[in-house]
Amino acid sequence: MPKYSNAANVPLSLAVFLATDNYDYNDDPRHISATSLIKPVRQLILSARIPQDEVSIELEQMISSRIGSAIHDAIERAWIKNYQTALQSLGYPKQVIGRIRINPDPAEVADNIIPIYLEQRTTKQVGNFLISGKFDFVGDGRVEDFKTTSVYTAINHTNDEKYILQGSIYRWLNPQLITQDEMAIQFIFTDWSAAKARTDPNYPQKRIQQRILKLKSIAETDAYVRRKISLIERYWYAPEEEIPECSDADLWRSEPVFKYFKNPAKMTRSTKNFATRQEANQRLAEDGFVGVVVEQPGQVTACKYCSAFPLCTQKDRLIAAGDLVI
Repeated sequence: MPKYSNAANVPLSLAVFLATDNYDYNDDPRHISATSLIKPVRQLILSARIPQDEVSIELEQMISSRIGSAIHDAIERAWIKNYQTALQSLGYPKQVIGRIRINPDPAEVADNIIPIYLEQRTTKQVGNFLISGKFDFVGDGRVEDFKTTSVYTAINHTNDEKYILQGSIYRWLNPQLITQDEMAIQFIFTDWSAAKARTDPNYPQKRIQQRILKLKSIAETDAYVRRKISLIERYWYAPEEEIPECSDADLWRSEPVFKYFKNPAKMTRSTKNFATRQEANQRLAEDGFVGVVVEQPGQVTACKYCSAFPLCTQKDRLIAAGDLVI
């Protein structure tokens, strides 16, 4: 059981909410969830080496996670306890509502039944590991995932590849339930602005937005899972320094910045910043080569949220190099 700290002095009424975790964890380190499987090998292995009773989490860091969990729980309760009344109020005919079944046995689903599956966990063994996944929602064979997140994530397609991998693993685990080749991401934006929606056509026009993504084939997903498990087994007992380091993509490294200083004697503030060296050198040439161009490497942010942080020496080197600012 993790321990929580409250440096931000969150009021007790909310502190209890933030310190409550209803997720169905499995303490077996060889039990890997679908969301964990898509994490970097280094993060996954080192995190498993940290005893959970030694982990201390700042309560304020749990706000987004707990809000997301609360919304998931509310959606599940609404479908299980109130779907008939809700669908009637939405204008659906009684004959359609009568065909819906919540979490039915797949073997007993007749052609006239509309099956809805919610929060079902499935497990499959690969090598010495158990892979499990609990999807959010499956309706008529299509898996859906509810994401309570910022607008930035949707606009920049930041996590689309992760969403596809996660959804594909759910289908790999549940081929009887998930029969469609596409998944739906249901974004619920936490920072949506109606004013921005009116002035920017590229901004999400509604606070809830659906995105359809193509899943990987079951064969392709199986190959991915087995490759990943092979790597995990190879390095499971390896010394920390031998475990492959996280890539720039894993580290959420930003693009480098090329700073142009017109007067090399005054380097406290750049004259202008450029996204590419070519652009910076062009400005240097325009000024008669009197200045200097300095490359500032992209900054790393993923380490700040990594549960393997205490054991990882890669992060120590990133801090020493100035690429990771804590």
